[in-house]
Amino acid sequence: MLLENWLPIGFVLPGGAACGRVLHGGADWQIIATDHGTALLTAATLARRWHTADIVTDEQIELVTFGGAEYGMIKCASGAVLAPLWRCSTPDGQKEALALARALQSTRACDITVSLHDALYVAQIERLLPVYGPDSQEDGLVLGRWLSGGVSIDVASIDRLCGLSSWLTPKDVEEIIEVAGLAASGQARRMHRSANDGIDAQRREQYVKEGTALKSCSTNHGASKYVTPFVLAGRPRLAAFFNEHIIDIVANQERYRLLGIDSPSAVILHGPPGCGKTFAVEELVTYLDWPCFEIDASSVASPYIHETSRKVAEVFDKAMNSAPSVLVIDEMEAFLADRAAAGSSSHYRVEEVAEFLRRIPEAIKNGVLIIGMTNRPDMIDPAILRRGRFDHIIEVDYASAEEVEGLLLHLLEPLPKDETVHPVALASSLARRPLSDVTFVVREGARLAARAGESCLRQQHLLDALALCPSRVEAAVERKIGFT
Repeated sequence: MLLENWLPIGFVLPGGAACGRVLHGGADWQIIATDHGTALLTAATLARRWHTADIVTDEQIELVTFGGAEYGMIKCASGAVLAPLWRCSTPDGQKEALALARALQSTRACDITVSLHDALYVAQIERLLPVYGPDSQEDGLVLGRWLSGGVSIDVASIDRLCGLSSWLTPKDVEEIIEVAGLAASGQARRMHRSANDGIDAQRREQYVKEGTALKSCSTNHGASKYVTPFVLAGRPRLAAFFNEHIIDIVANQERYRLLGIDSPSAVILHGPPGCGKTFAVEELVTYLDWPCFEIDASSVASPYIHETSRKVAEVFDKAMNSAPSVLVIDEMEAFLADRAAAGSSSHYRVEEVAEFLRRIPEAIKNGVLIIGMTNRPDMIDPAILRRGRFDHIIEVDYASAEEVEGLLLHLLEPLPKDETVHPVALASSLARRPLSDVTFVVREGARLAARAGESCLRQQHLLDALALCPSRVEAAVERKIGFT
């Protein structure tokens, strides 16, 4: 689901940093990009709860006011880890693992009861900040899942954990357990000795297989975090394409490099407005967790001679300097229209296209994933579309009823609802419509339920919301103005 910024993009935070887009978010918190790094914004109630428990101090969390609402804020410098624990990449070595173990221990010194399975890791203040979700997990399982790259395993299973993580030794795990305040109990140590002395060959072979499978996803850039496949709600075929042509290459770089493939090819997504191109790209960027750079009319277009080409070159340079990174070219037809159709009066357009022709292959070789988006592929210069620059041109049409059903299930999953809610009945009415209509129906249905004083969502709320969201054809008929 696309996350709506609590603070406007460009809003200046205390200290001078400007807000960017939301990277991760929950009901009471958002992690946003800033031009100085990242920042955690929280609802005032959540910030007070941390403060009351002494998990954060007055010096660590600031107050931000906007539109009459108050938010807590923790700023993090560029490069400092700030992410939900379940989205953090597995550690590259003992130093990173011990840093998180210290954060867990520091939080536990303040609150010994709250579950940290859905906590936010703020490396700069060395804390795991709980968000007080309904589920719970023991700390040993929380730590084991992170060390193993997502496998449900307790740190007490020392040998198996070592088999799943190539850099870990039993001594490493014991040190991490001790630093985290989870000093291995006598029972855990007995499990360790038994695993070393009496484990049968079949189980040992299985551990090796699991470790090999996960280690194959490990790269210099921490690609072991890509063990879980990328999922795109409502777009399984597009998700399958991303998994095969992008994520598998990123997660298994050494294997692909042996066969001459250094990085994923550039991709163009084309389709009508509202079909979900931007949503798909944002979800992919969030999954990869790479720096993202954008080229669009608002950022680089200029009426001055050579200025647009200069700005385009600057964005490409920034993306290459930050590689691995993603470079998104939105509304491609605005920059890369066919030079033959431009005429002699548009020689500056020819210069801009030439700049892209030169830069795209260079950026791909330097580890930049380039994704273009357009509604009009027929307008783009043929030299841009040829293989070697953009190898894949993918059509993204409006979602079918089956795809809408998948998105509805995804959007409705975290919401309280009764047994009357039936996404299949809504999917046929929302098929072939912009995905924003699907999001609107769920959000508006939830609003209608809350306004009626209900504690859960019902099918009638969704149907009422659907009635408030006519299709474009219906809306055109209703809003038609004529004269007699």
